[in-house]
Amino acid sequence: MDLRKLKTLIDLVSESNVSELEITEADGKVRIVKAGAQPVVMTMPVAQAAPAAPAAAAAPAAPAAEAAPAAPVETGHVVKSPMVGTFYRASSPGAKAFAEVGDTVKAGQAVCIIEAMKIMNEIEADKDGIISKILVENGQPVEYGQPLLIIE
Repeated sequence: MDLRKLKTLIDLVSESNVSELEITEADGKVRIVKAGAQPVVMTMPVAQAAPAAPAAAAAPAAPAAEAAPAAPVETGHVVKSPMVGTFYRASSPGAKAFAEVGDTVKAGQAVCIIEAMKIMNEIEADKDGIISKILVENGQPVEYGQPLLIIE
């Protein structure tokens, strides 16, 4: 497998909710597993394709774990994370939070910050309303598309 294709696959796994990706081609087999924040690449010749059974047994456990946090159905408009990073409710540790439960917000108003690669990105409300719930703890890592808060 050529290096550009491998790099593209690693980037896709890094930026998505996929925890494991396995591709078999004529010239070999590549398995990319996200361990923590960074993907780990394992390559093996096609002749060693037999160990796929343990991977298949481990794969059903991952979707079940991902389905558990999505189980509660929230009402209202969900503001989702546009990127992977660290969620912060305020601009600095001692500062007042951008938004609290019960606050009225306007579309375009900053409601939190997501730090990604040492850059602080203000996340704005995309709808007018009242903050009914904050779904992420301050300082917690967030994934792309993860619900951050709910606006009624």
